[in-house]
Amino acid sequence: MTSDSSAQSATSGIDGSTREILRRLELDVTHRLDGLLHGDHRGLVPGHGTELGETREYAPGDDIRRIDWNVTARLSKAHIRQTIAERELLTWLVVDRSSRLDFGTTSQEKRDLALAAAAAVGFLTAKDGNQLGAYLVGRGDSTMVPARGSRKHLLRLLHMIAEGERGDNSGVTDLGDALNRTSSIAKRRGLVAIISDFWVAPGWERALGVLARRHDVIAVQLTDPREFELPDVGLVVLRDPATGAEREIATQRKSVRDGYAKAANARQDRLGETFRRNRVDHLVLSTDRDWLGDLVAFVSKRSHRITASPHGGSR
Repeated sequence: MTSDSSAQSATSGIDGSTREILRRLELDVTHRLDGLLHGDHRGLVPGHGTELGETREYAPGDDIRRIDWNVTARLSKAHIRQTIAERELLTWLVVDRSSRLDFGTTSQEKRDLALAAAAAVGFLTAKDGNQLGAYLVGRGDSTMVPARGSRKHLLRLLHMIAEGERGDNSGVTDLGDALNRTSSIAKRRGLVAIISDFWVAPGWERALGVLARRHDVIAVQLTDPREFELPDVGLVVLRDPATGAEREIATQRKSVRDGYAKAANARQDRLGETFRRNRVDHLVLSTDRDWLGDLVAFVSKRSHRITASPHGGSR
């Protein structure tokens, strides 16, 4: 079967417009990153594996839990046991599909960024033997998609993320519960990409910490410029698409606009600190920027850090 017929078979049953979107996303991701990753998923793969390798002398920044005490006692200097990266990568997506993502003041919405981010992770980790699973949360019922390794599975998963009615007022996303459920299912160490705008129910930070202790975690934050700055357009009514709640805002008042921007920046600082504290990589995508350019810069920086790390990993 040719590659074209394989692709057609994998997307059968998906409507034409969605099929074209997925095809374009795959071409964009793979072509833009070709050469940067040298045919591997080095920029996304966790640095440590589970297979024991050679020992080397301890260096500042190494995980003390990897110290080989037998070798250390024999040589009178601290040594760590290196591990060999696993050949097969298990990746999990935790995707927020709340109605709050049906928002964008530029040429795209945050829901478009969510699909793009999921497609990027899926296509970048789609190698022989690798598996991809997902937990889709929001828009009423949550859905757990078991991890599988086929291209057809990836395209079906992306189609599930792309579909969904607008304005269902299903409430605020319980991201903490989604992360806890992912932790309970993802037993083997792997890569977890959390895709959300993080306007979610409180209490998710603890679940993030638990997840990050076992897995290599990437937080993909979806944003829009109006979440950081209000224009001067007089009295407006803002509506929360997830709950239906409405509020009048006097945007003509400079004190209101300044207070809004200050609160938005403070929230962003708190998010950044939460991710740094849990050693989670943070990628911000915005509806007014080239998401693919931001992705390329992120993967390049992450790949460089993994390669340059004295213990060969991202942590």
